Amino acid sequence: MNSSSVQGKLYVVSTPIGNLGDFSFRAVEVLRGVSAILAEDTRHSRTLLDRYEIETRVLAYHEHNEAKTTPALVARLQSGEDLALITDAGTPLVSDPGARLVRAAVDAEIPIVPIPGASALLAGLVASGLETDRFTFYGFLPRKGKERAKTLAELASLRHTAVVYEAPTRLAATLGELEELGAGDRLAVVAREMTKQYEEIRRGTLSALRAYYDNAPPRGEIVIVLAGVSERPLDETEVRERARSLRAEGASARDVAAALVSELGVGRNRAYQIAQEES
Repeated sequence: MNSSSVQGKLYVVSTPIGNLGDFSFRAVEVLRGVSAILAEDTRHSRTLLDRYEIETRVLAYHEHNEAKTTPALVARLQSGEDLALITDAGTPLVSDPGARLVRAAVDAEIPIVPIPGASALLAGLVASGLETDRFTFYGFLPRKGKERAKTLAELASLRHTAVVYEAPTRLAATLGELEELGAGDRLAVVAREMTKQYEEIRRGTLSALRAYYDNAPPRGEIVIVLAGVSERPLDETEVRERARSLRAEGASARDVAAALVSELGVGRNRAYQIAQEES
């Protein structure tokens, strides 16, 4: 796949997220033809590579060695070698290592060639039955502190579909925190072990799912899909009362406007106008 007269290509190759049959002919061809495969866990990847009789050399590339090894890999690409980046499961860079190498290759004007395939995020989303025209992917949530509180608050007020990865041990707690923030009546889906033997897709309100998983701790990999806040007609009286209340508490016009947007879904320009009028 390479030529000594030109620089090589970096292939970003998606691998199955469970079912080993979810691997494209193109992906197999690419992995057989490159100089080396960069894998998050070489032992884990060997099962897939052996299944498809891919004998290409495999090198470890993960979060603990990417800073050290990236310059040498870019040099190999510049010298004309083709390399392929894979992860343990799914699409590289999506909540997985690889971004550092791709950025470095882009900076060096190395061609990046994506080889699409399985993605737990998209599998959970399309099976959810929720709106897919617009969505925000949050990956794994921060585990604690202000950043977690900020992200959960954003999820609770989001007006379109959200997709989140979560560890099974933290699922019930995360659903509970969102419920406390007022998202209990929102439709949600917990997609577990996508494409694997024990695949499960459970739908309901967020509160109902929280109650279920409180009593039935899950196993495996989890994707949460959460419907956005339903649109409702703007209640001018409610909005102005909230603005006056916030101003009475000493909030600035800017802070009042921000609260009207996040709490009541008021358009930004209109929120700022009301905040000024109620000063």
